[in-house]
Amino acid sequence: MFRTKRSGLVRRLWRSRAPVEGDGETDRGTHGSGGCCMGKTTKVAKSNAGSEAELKALTHSILKKIKEKQLEVLLQAVESKGGARSPCLLLPSKVDAKVGQQSYSLPMLLYKVFRWPDLRHSSELKRLSCCESYGKINPELVCCNPHHMSRLCELESPPPPYSRYPMDYLKPPDSLALQESGERAHWCVVAYWEEKTRVGRLYSVQEPSLDIFYDLPQGNGFCLGQLCSENKSPLVQMVRAKIGYGIQLTREPDGVWVYNRSCYPIFIKSATLDNPDSRTLLVHKVFPGFSIKAFDYDKAGSLQRPNDHEFTQQPRTGFTVQISFVKGWGQCYTRQFISSCPCWLEVIFNTR
Repeated sequence: MFRTKRSGLVRRLWRSRAPVEGDGETDRGTHGSGGCCMGKTTKVAKSNAGSEAELKALTHSILKKIKEKQLEVLLQAVESKGGARSPCLLLPSKVDAKVGQQSYSLPMLLYKVFRWPDLRHSSELKRLSCCESYGKINPELVCCNPHHMSRLCELESPPPPYSRYPMDYLKPPDSLALQESGERAHWCVVAYWEEKTRVGRLYSVQEPSLDIFYDLPQGNGFCLGQLCSENKSPLVQMVRAKIGYGIQLTREPDGVWVYNRSCYPIFIKSATLDNPDSRTLLVHKVFPGFSIKAFDYDKAGSLQRPNDHEFTQQPRTGFTVQISFVKGWGQCYTRQFISSCPCWLEVIFNTR
């Protein structure tokens, strides 16, 4: 009975592996082209029957050595595609596996099999802050949960060095403060918009991490699906339904990171992602499963001028990040302004 259940878990895991191009199941939101800047992706040709069989045999062999409870944790994460909260999967980090001529660590193999078949090196990855292994260097046991990881979104070209300017230049006047009397200190507030109309109240964020979603199995955060919207536009309704697991907004020591948990691209505009001297900031396309540092604390103190967000109620655009779901805007798109996008967010940072 013990072996039967273990074997069943292994078979279910293999059936839930990430598809590669040619399987006919590849998520259309995972790869693609277009946009000014995007997550760096590499298309992977469908493997031949020999290498596929080798990978299957190796994966089965490794999974069968993992404890049954750990297999259940992995299966929960993989089948829910990260939608269900799952604990860390702590396994030895120095166990190597070989596929053809290529050797992979155990974590890398599981990340390739269950999330990113095109993954080549651990430097392409960013561990999410919810993970026990976050911030730890070379531990003997490392979390191998594929949904405790994200891919790093690499910009097409890095911005040039920034010139130092005093932070006081960028701080908004006190008359623009959003914090209400008696409210616990927040580090940002989030506004949700549908085209030119803000929907719902400003959402004040005190915790280090916030999920913003439309439909998340175990969602805890800013649920856009619970907001009352009067917009009957078919496009808005279509995009709203595609938000799904949405994004995760996280305040970390080096800045604020955005992780795309949905099945479709998101688009981000931020002053710290580009050359602050440029007349128009680029809109960055971030694919599903990718993370991007949307706001850099050090660079924010070096801005020569506020950025050029054209649609905001607060005139402190140097500390605002705009995020659109599914549809892009700007010089690479038919929509020139974010206010033409069906569903989008404005993240306004508290700099005091």
